Amino acid sequence: MLRNASDSWGALAKLFHWVVAALILAQIALGVMAASWRVSPTKIELFFWHKSTGMLILALVAQRLLWRLANPPPELPSGIAAWERAAARLSHLLLYALMIALPVTGWIVNSASNVPFRIFWLIPLPAIVAPDEPTADLAALVHGGLAALLALALVAHIGAALRHHFVKRNTVLIRMLPGTWRTP
Repeated sequence: MLRNASDSWGALAKLFHWVVAALILAQIALGVMAASWRVSPTKIELFFWHKSTGMLILALVAQRLLWRLANPPPELPSGIAAWERAAARLSHLLLYALMIALPVTGWIVNSASNVPFRIFWLIPLPAIVAPDEPTADLAALVHGGLAALLALALVAHIGAALRHHFVKRNTVLIRMLPGTWRTP
């Protein structure tokens, strides 16, 4: 089932979710390693992969949002309190905002640093701001702060999914797992 059902996520939504989740975890590791590595060819290589992966995430998130607009998410299971429904909406909105803002701020850092770049060696990344060191420094600071916020949001997101599964014993987690098509 490609499309979402009223009680379950469809295969394409699950694919977007898990591919982007894996890329974000890789991205966090690449970003931390690249930022802390001594100046060397390895540092440049780590930043290359970090930037390319960031642009891939941005493209996938744009496609994911288009799919979500055309294919509404399933209803939350009954019995979920109004505050939990509001928290779920707000946390998903925050996650989407961060998945867009992080690659864009990274792109600003790259542009303001006047670093020519090709995504995965193929696609030239055009500058979106003029070269300017203070802009690059500010964007890098914002980028780092947003990355920390993303890490916290991911902990909350994963924690909420585990709470729904192990404490509340509802289907919130199961219906997003690969290989599950309908809720029991």
